[in-house]
Amino acid sequence: MRPLVLACLLLASAISSQAGATNYSLWINGRGAGGAAGSYADFSYWGPARSGLGVNPRAVNWDGYNSIASQNGKVRDALDCFCTGTNWCYIATFSAGDPMIGYTLANFGGSSRQVSNAAPNAAGVCGVSGGAKQTQIGWNIRWVRAAAGAAGGTELADAGRWTTGEPLVHDLKTTTVRAMYNHNDTRGTWFYMYAGARGSAYSLLLPGQDDEVVAYHSSGGVAGSSGGSYCNPRDWWCNDLTLGAAVNEGGRPKWNNHYVHYRDDAEQFKHYLNNNWEGITIPLRADMEAFAR
Repeated sequence: MRPLVLACLLLASAISSQAGATNYSLWINGRGAGGAAGSYADFSYWGPARSGLGVNPRAVNWDGYNSIASQNGKVRDALDCFCTGTNWCYIATFSAGDPMIGYTLANFGGSSRQVSNAAPNAAGVCGVSGGAKQTQIGWNIRWVRAAAGAAGGTELADAGRWTTGEPLVHDLKTTTVRAMYNHNDTRGTWFYMYAGARGSAYSLLLPGQDDEVVAYHSSGGVAGSSGGSYCNPRDWWCNDLTLGAAVNEGGRPKWNNHYVHYRDDAEQFKHYLNNNWEGITIPLRADMEAFAR
């Protein structure tokens, strides 16, 4: 076969393969009740139905109450459904959704996953693709965007400001969640962090800049076994949380593949979205619309 003919056939095959690929935007909620588990169309945790949530948006609902380990299967189901085979995913998280996806990647991102057909049943589980079982290692994830990321924990959980009978509150203690999984092992996936700074009276419990619930040490992906005090550059009384993946002022690094994309220098965004797309989810949503295509 002539080289030119062979090249054309290979190009046609590649185009045909890409034509069957679909991108999805997955939204993983944080603490608190919201959408129905297994329903990828229920965005009630986040707010009223709206456009501009990225390409083919899907809500990855878990109960926001029980432990990360016990609820993690719902996230794996979604990743198996939409992020295998020729399909790829963009992921948005809020608050405890950050350690949820981090835990998933660190503990299961190197496991064999079934290539699924992106057609979930009522429980949110998809069938095999093409009628024949195929597997791959891990998932196809382009990046994660984490608003008010709680993978570093919150001092509100440490101090018992939330009910201590809630399993998730135990997980969100600063030393507990930081020891729960290897935060540096993201399977090569980049986490783009959104750190809010419009604190409140609760700020007395939270070191440095905060959004009422999580301090910059957590929402900025600062590495280590405990929290620390980090601020905006104009605040001289604590070390700066640096933008990008750079080491923070004072010498403490971020976890591997963690990048501060948005730092709330104007101190305008709180934590809570109030089931209305509010707070630090505002810049997150805008960037999902712009970049998740």
